[in-house]
Amino acid sequence: MTMGLSAGVVAPAQAPRVSVKEASGSEAEASVSMRILVIEDDKEAADFLTKGLRESGYAVDHAPDGREGLFLALSEPYDAMIVDRMLPGPDGLSIVESVRKSNIATPVLFLSALGEVEDRVAGLKAGGDDYLAKPFAFSELLARLEALLRRSGTTPENTYLKVGDLEMDLLARKVIRQGKRVYLHPREFRLLEYLMRHAGQVVTRTMLLENVWEYHFDPQTNVIDVHISRLRQKIDKPFDKPILQTVRGAGYKLDPAA
Repeated sequence: MTMGLSAGVVAPAQAPRVSVKEASGSEAEASVSMRILVIEDDKEAADFLTKGLRESGYAVDHAPDGREGLFLALSEPYDAMIVDRMLPGPDGLSIVESVRKSNIATPVLFLSALGEVEDRVAGLKAGGDDYLAKPFAFSELLARLEALLRRSGTTPENTYLKVGDLEMDLLARKVIRQGKRVYLHPREFRLLEYLMRHAGQVVTRTMLLENVWEYHFDPQTNVIDVHISRLRQKIDKPFDKPILQTVRGAGYKLDPAA
């Protein structure tokens, strides 16, 4: 069943904000939310993508066919587009060719079950910036999307993160809370970085497994619980106000206002 132009569009969600300081040392308040257009006719795949992208802090619009996808791509501003190649209506190649002819330089990541060399070449020649064959791991898609955004200049290279009185300097690999140095092991540092980049947002077990441990499955171990416990001992226990929250049945949240 073909959906109308407005039926498949998901209103962008409000994303959390993180205080960011550029490498030059100047401070700015920057939203981690960027707007992504997903053009995908398979409902299960589309639901998987939109859910994962929203959990990662992006605002997402979804088009269920080529007609609506082309309309949105030409009429709305996006930071990036994820486009399936095989679509009802104009296919993915035609959509991207039309977008490029309209002088729209939005980065495009092609998704397709067509994964042969000639298929990837056709996608890139049509104006795509990257090409990912199905099936794929969401963590790889997210990494490729972030790389496209960096190359396009959309994503600032944040080397300093601040959430409440907790500070992280990624270049010096240093964590400070209330002026006191907090010493972390590499995995704890990576876990805290991910939580800080998603401050105020519930981070699920799946998100942590894929983005911190790079697991594409649940190993059914307590590895996350152990590391969260160790992290709490270091960033919360010595201080008067805990900021690392457990959201029962959902995940974890770094929230200085809790």
